[in-house]
Amino acid sequence: MTFHLTSRAVLLASALAFAPAAFAETPADTLVVAHTIDDIISLDPAQSFEFSGNDVNNNTYDRLVDFDPLDPEAGFQPSLAVSWEVSEDGLSITFTLREDVTFHSGNPVRAEDAAWSLQRAVKLDKTPAFILTQFGFTADNVDQMITSEGNTLTLTMDKPYAPSFVLNCLTANIASVVDMETVMANEADGDLGNGWLNTNEAGSGAYVLAAWRPNEQVQLTAYEDYWQGAPTMKRVIVRNVAESSAQRLLLEQGDIDVARNLTPTDVESIASVEGVTIQDEPRGRILYMGLNQKDELLSNPAVVEAMKHLVDYEGITNSFLKGQFVTHQSFLPRGYLGALDETPWTYDIEKARQILTDAGIEGGTITTRVRDLREYIDVAQTLQAAMGQVGLTLEIEQMTGAQVLDAYRAREVPIFLGEWGPDYSDPNTNAATFAYNPDNSDEAAAVGLLAWRNAYEVPAEMNEATVAATLEQDTDTRAAMYQDIQRQYQAEAPIVPLFQRIEQVGMGDGVQNWWSGGAISSVMYRQVTKGE
Repeated sequence: MTFHLTSRAVLLASALAFAPAAFAETPADTLVVAHTIDDIISLDPAQSFEFSGNDVNNNTYDRLVDFDPLDPEAGFQPSLAVSWEVSEDGLSITFTLREDVTFHSGNPVRAEDAAWSLQRAVKLDKTPAFILTQFGFTADNVDQMITSEGNTLTLTMDKPYAPSFVLNCLTANIASVVDMETVMANEADGDLGNGWLNTNEAGSGAYVLAAWRPNEQVQLTAYEDYWQGAPTMKRVIVRNVAESSAQRLLLEQGDIDVARNLTPTDVESIASVEGVTIQDEPRGRILYMGLNQKDELLSNPAVVEAMKHLVDYEGITNSFLKGQFVTHQSFLPRGYLGALDETPWTYDIEKARQILTDAGIEGGTITTRVRDLREYIDVAQTLQAAMGQVGLTLEIEQMTGAQVLDAYRAREVPIFLGEWGPDYSDPNTNAATFAYNPDNSDEAAAVGLLAWRNAYEVPAEMNEATVAATLEQDTDTRAAMYQDIQRQYQAEAPIVPLFQRIEQVGMGDGVQNWWSGGAISSVMYRQVTKGE
């Protein structure tokens, strides 16, 4: 939805106060955020899988383990669970829950609620359920596999998975702990409260959902009895402002505190404005180039290697992708366990030409389909020009995102240019799609695997290493395993990570401790303060 600016009164409503001068100012205890939030479908943590819905749930619910927004690089930390113990056989993890924590309803948070929340998510089997079911939980067995006793909760899995794998997945919103009594009081037709939770919340998080008007606004109020202390910002108002120029104008006027969807042009124009700061934050999305191995030309290893040197990494990030992406040539984003910062490829036309000449390749034509987003088209056209210099012709067909995705899932896109975003905060989320494809046949129809979509027959040893990394009990060893997988992947894979997305957030000078969630999570508000 495009939010049209008719007047400042319409934009701010009664929630904001105006300074006597023309320059507005938001209340000292209120954080006002402009963001595109028209993607919210459901606020049930067992169903929500959209960015904006997760942003809400990350603040209204707690999980057994979570990230510290003031120290996210420390990885998952105790939250509702104060400690956990792994069994000797590695098949179960027992959590001891924090006492004296209450839900927004006033009900106590119990291990029974935590177990029921996870059981409920598995039984509902909505889109994000795979994050939990990958550990062997099913609707039929989950009541036996996830149990509670007193203030302890035990997860029993089908394999001795790496504890870090399990715990990282428990930071996902689907693992949020919901108030069983409140939810079941609103159950209808055996839906486990799903219909009610689509537009309500039953959490214990730092904020209470005060209002959600689809395509317009989300309002949160501080939970004064929050176990980590009441947030400084007593209200958070997130406005749906679709246009970057509108967000920029509101920020310049002081009518909002944070603008989250600024284009590079608007960032550049506002960067020098007094009272405004820009914060760069790496997110988890990787822009990559998929070279379909069903294409006769692209299936030649020499062409794959040459293509890695036909991307003008520096030129692209310094021009039309400036501020939006940074060069990143491995499939785990910065911020993830096992992330690799090595960049083995440089833009080198002569090297690419020599590789092709040595392989006896004198030319060829490739027709591909690209989503009609400006940044993807610009990357494709830059690649087209570079390929032309080494005798390769790239013909580009622009299509809608849905059309390209349908063709991509049917293995019919020779060169795919687009982004992949992690589903959860563990390295397996990307390793299991970039570097795992046990059955490359068309009949396998493994559309969820990027390797399958690009007909990449992953070597057996890489498939095995990817699985082994999910079972490694030592976290440091596991991180090293993922780095080894990525080095092998960089050396041979035809799916080439190029850039990692950056979120440039515009903020009023007084805003402190803002965290959009980085590469691993969603936004958190409880640590945010506003100074003079």
